[in-house]
Amino acid sequence: MYWNADVECMPVEKMKELQYRSLKNLINNLYNSNKFYHDRMKSAGVLPDDIKSLADVRKLPFMYKQDLRDNYPTKMFSVPNTEIVRFHASSGTSGKPTVVGYTENDLAYWTEALARSLTSIGIGKGDAVQISYGYGLFTGGLGLHYGVEKVGAAVVPTGTGNTERQIELMQDLRVTAIACTPSYLIHMNDVASKMGIDISRDTCLKKAVLGAEPWTESMRAKIESTMKIKAYDIYGTSELAGPMFTECEERNGFHIGSDMMYVEILDPETGELLENGQKGELVVTMLKKEAFPMIRFKIKDITSLTEETCACGRTSPRISRITGRSDDMLIVRGINVFPSQIEYTLMKIPEIGNQYMIEVTRVGALDHMKIMVELKPEMFRDKVADMMHLKTRIEVELKKHLEIAALVELKAPGELPRFEGKAKRVIDKRVM
Repeated sequence: MYWNADVECMPVEKMKELQYRSLKNLINNLYNSNKFYHDRMKSAGVLPDDIKSLADVRKLPFMYKQDLRDNYPTKMFSVPNTEIVRFHASSGTSGKPTVVGYTENDLAYWTEALARSLTSIGIGKGDAVQISYGYGLFTGGLGLHYGVEKVGAAVVPTGTGNTERQIELMQDLRVTAIACTPSYLIHMNDVASKMGIDISRDTCLKKAVLGAEPWTESMRAKIESTMKIKAYDIYGTSELAGPMFTECEERNGFHIGSDMMYVEILDPETGELLENGQKGELVVTMLKKEAFPMIRFKIKDITSLTEETCACGRTSPRISRITGRSDDMLIVRGINVFPSQIEYTLMKIPEIGNQYMIEVTRVGALDHMKIMVELKPEMFRDKVADMMHLKTRIEVELKKHLEIAALVELKAPGELPRFEGKAKRVIDKRVM
């Protein structure tokens, strides 16, 4: 099924002509009306007239996540705040979040992308979709919410947590599809079993739209064999517009809406453009965003691109499942966590010394993060009450900045291991 067959099955050359026109208009507008992009292009020695073909996008300078932090909260926006109808934000590495704004048209394009994606996996009128992603500043919940409504399905906006109640609603409202992280779906299945409920037998659940954290084909196989449903991957980032693109029924890569996004895959070391099928760093240009345009944004995700027409009939290019990052970001329960973000928070607490380690494990289906910190010699106490109070205070500070709970373990000075050369800060014990 197609939501917009004229676009989704458009001949490749015709689509590239459309992309070029959109890129040209975008660059002209930004150069003349957006100080950040004007200055960035001027520094790179690039003028709008230099963009004479789609390939000339590579003449344009890159954009980095640090740019969002340096221009917090709205200095990079291309429209006045009076035209913003929604803000979303994700946690930043130095205490400040990265903020993205949306105009009414931006939300319409985002919803259109999700309508295409959901239709490609057979979700539409007659379905009831339970959204167990977080609502609020996180883009997952609200993004899927409007996409589901657009295709005519019913939304069950449960958000996260209260798992037993979610399972009851899944039964009572005859939910046919769920959108959440893969680890939460496995956890939900475990809780259902303890309640004496077999999701494959006692519910109407048939499909799952899973994302916001890395997962593998083996995890997909586990979910499908135990729950007797079909699991589909979904991709997006907070900076672009949250979740946007899913696999289709063929489940052979994410279909990218070429009328909305231009994709490059570059060698992370050299910056050279890679051929189809080669793994590299994903670089994205958003062609239609009004409030917060993004030109050659380096996402840091590692993937590959194929431009062959899919067996489903869609001519849009596909990116493969994300296999890693070109930086040190961790994804814990769907939340992006940077070690530098943790370090920034810890170093503001006067009792803590210079040594810390981050340990991420998976207990059952859920991720757990433990942060081990050494105290300064003069701060280490034998009094249990003092240590428990300090431990709680550190955990509260971390949750405030990370937007996820972490267990803190206090260590005596010199107790954590030392390493020659680069310190080893992260131990990821998860087995995907």
